[in-house]
Amino acid sequence: MIENQKIRPAKVIGPLGESLTIDTLPPPGTTRWVVRRKAEVVAAVNGGLLSIDEVCERYGLTVEEFAGWQRAIDRSGMPGLRVTRIQHYRDLYDRQGKY
Repeated sequence: MIENQKIRPAKVIGPLGESLTIDTLPPPGTTRWVVRRKAEVVAAVNGGLLSIDEVCERYGLTVEEFAGWQRAIDRSGMPGLRVTRIQHYRDLYDRQGKY
């Protein structure tokens, strides 16, 4: 039955406008997460290339960690994913939410 099959795109548009496929995503087991790689993984999930469960298994992430990446992109874009600036963007978002 067709309704039981998961239809996935072969590629999605990445955060920098490039095409992303399963083969161009960061390799499984990646441990060094720079902003671009995090944004690519989030774009893959948002575009339907991978599910959240698949991403968590493939990269050894928790659902909470991945959800944090999604929140950071939604709130501040790619700069929000910078580990060294997390507190700055959290404070900025909190101030904006109060007004």
